[in-house]
Amino acid sequence: MTAQHFLVQGASRGIGLAMVTRLLARADITHVYACSRAPQNSSPLQTLASAHPGRLTLLPLDITLEADIVRAAATVGERHERLHGLINCAGVLHDDALSLQPEKRLEQIDASALDASFRVNTFGPMLLARHFFPLLKHDQPARFATLSARVGSISDNAMGGWYSYRASKAAQNQFTRTFAIEARRRAKQLIILALHPGTTDTALSQPFQKNVPEKKLFTTDFVAESLLNIVFNATTEDSGRFIAWDGQDIPW
Repeated sequence: MTAQHFLVQGASRGIGLAMVTRLLARADITHVYACSRAPQNSSPLQTLASAHPGRLTLLPLDITLEADIVRAAATVGERHERLHGLINCAGVLHDDALSLQPEKRLEQIDASALDASFRVNTFGPMLLARHFFPLLKHDQPARFATLSARVGSISDNAMGGWYSYRASKAAQNQFTRTFAIEARRRAKQLIILALHPGTTDTALSQPFQKNVPEKKLFTTDFVAESLLNIVFNATTEDSGRFIAWDGQDIPW
């Protein structure tokens, strides 16, 4: 394969930005689409675009707005007839503007917080798959990977709490598994993965880092490298797996 085109959603910072940087460093990646709510406001993305003219396209995409997803898919489709990879790095655990915080007790569950969690963590990946599927369905190997979280595992839940985040990630996992089953019939070259990055030094984990064991708080570059190794080494036999940064399977 001489040309590969990848798209990263949630690309303006954190793991997504590290993914874009590493993809651009690969000679086999011809073009990268970096999507976020306002990529024009991301200085690192602007710097990368200047350093890689013609190889990096910045696309505005708010994952909570289906119209944005439809528009982005149409833009990519006008430029390239196929994608070889789509990696969704968008996710939300807490947001002061949305009054969203991980719940410690049942009484803290709030309908608006549930809605915000599911819009980003569940509905967003589903709609990305829905509208980009035509570009991923072809006769060459392609990959759809979405960042999940170990706390989304139902059977691995021993501590409780974090209701909206756990539930939205569990729903995302169910979607990913179901999508992989359908793709085996309709897009035999498409590999679909749920990925757990581990605790990464980003704004998402920052309020909870004090309890992270030594050497278990990872840099975004380390996580991007680890997850991209999984993505590029995966085969169709791996489609439908929920995989941690270290290559170990996580129970659904």
